[in-house]
Amino acid sequence: MYNSFAEIKSALISGKTVEDITHYYLDQIEAKKHLNVFLEVFTADVLSQAKLVDEKIKAGTAGKLAGMVIALKDNMAYKGHKVSAASKILEGFESLYSGTAVQRLLDEDAVIIGRLNCDEFAMGSSNENSAFGNVLNPVNEKMVPGGSSGGSSAAIAANMCTVSLGSDTGGSIRQPASFTGTVGFKPTYGRVSRYGLLAYASSFDQIGTFSTNIEDAALVTEIISGKDEYDSTLHQSDAEHYDINFPTDKKLKIAYIVDCLEREGIDPEIKAKTIDTIEQLKALGHTVEPVSFPYLDQMVPTYYVLTTAEASSNFSRYDGVHYGHQSKEAEGVENTYKKSRSEGFGEEVKRRIMLGTFVLSHGYYDAYYTKGQKVRRVIQNKTNEIFADHDFVIMPTTPCTAFEIGKNVDDPITMYLQDIFTVQANLSGNPAISLPLGQHSNGLPFGIQVMANHFDEGNLLAFSDYMLKNCQ
Repeated sequence: MYNSFAEIKSALISGKTVEDITHYYLDQIEAKKHLNVFLEVFTADVLSQAKLVDEKIKAGTAGKLAGMVIALKDNMAYKGHKVSAASKILEGFESLYSGTAVQRLLDEDAVIIGRLNCDEFAMGSSNENSAFGNVLNPVNEKMVPGGSSGGSSAAIAANMCTVSLGSDTGGSIRQPASFTGTVGFKPTYGRVSRYGLLAYASSFDQIGTFSTNIEDAALVTEIISGKDEYDSTLHQSDAEHYDINFPTDKKLKIAYIVDCLEREGIDPEIKAKTIDTIEQLKALGHTVEPVSFPYLDQMVPTYYVLTTAEASSNFSRYDGVHYGHQSKEAEGVENTYKKSRSEGFGEEVKRRIMLGTFVLSHGYYDAYYTKGQKVRRVIQNKTNEIFADHDFVIMPTTPCTAFEIGKNVDDPITMYLQDIFTVQANLSGNPAISLPLGQHSNGLPFGIQVMANHFDEGNLLAFSDYMLKNCQ
């Protein structure tokens, strides 16, 4: 069993090959295929990749990720491989190029093992919206793994790969990480190129990592970050090296959002663990103080107004004509669009497209979309105000532990409120991470979330490693 890239490198030094390690993960995937984590395993591809990396290791020319086996959420382009965003609308579509993040992994000799199940077009909090069936949580198979990156979180929890990539639009990395007891990291918006990521909401989406530890998250983030001519929203700076060694004599000023802990509906054990973590940090000599964030109830509505509007625009390209699913009953242009989109999209995607079309429609644009943008600015300003006086913000990742499969499937409002503590980082663009620090009496894990100032990933990762070692 390989719990980290460090263990893989030790195995390679002791005589194992990348091919051996790849076979180990392929065996894990086969043994646990009932979890429905992978939509496709690139078996032939991945073994030939592994052999090439072994040759590079012998020649002394291998990259930084030689031996690391990575799986991709099924919304990332990988040349010559299918990508579907877990939707029937992209049936049979094969990517013509590799996205920037994917190509940078390949350039450093990572082995990409397959594509992972997710909520359709990253819309969901439980992985029950996939056109290819829900993923089971490896911790407890009766429970959801979270969403939308449920396959990415489950792949790490079930030891099916070393690191997985996911995307986070409103919590889609951090929430499933909390539900599966893994490390889920969302970098600053604009840190990692979105070129090759199938868009849901372009001003929110960000690629990030799932791992068992901070060191692996830092290494992969370092490699996939940095300027890219193909993404105009990217921060045009070179990738940084992340040193995760936290200075033991460094004392921080940390905020915690008191409104989160006082919110009705938060699990008492999650609240207690968050308070306990705060007290542990105080005992270690850090200043931890409450701050008020009075816009908690406005964040989820603002998020859904803006993201559905962007989705409505982004999804117009899926028309049943250019590629993907086309209805067999279609006759004429308009009928082709209607039939193909009705058959190709799932219920949740259709719901969000309709919501987005409504908020962008004549007579409602100012009432909803323009107002949503104004509220987003207020949320960003308040978040910046907190970071003007604090190094980090701590809060729960989720209000509850993983829930039973099917429990909330007919209650979209309850499902949307799963993002109550995670959407702030997407509305404001800040980096945030979920750390597996909690263990509930029901046997399920849960995360504590840490948020940092824009582009302060290095300090966030170092502090997160420090917390994992000192706040269990």
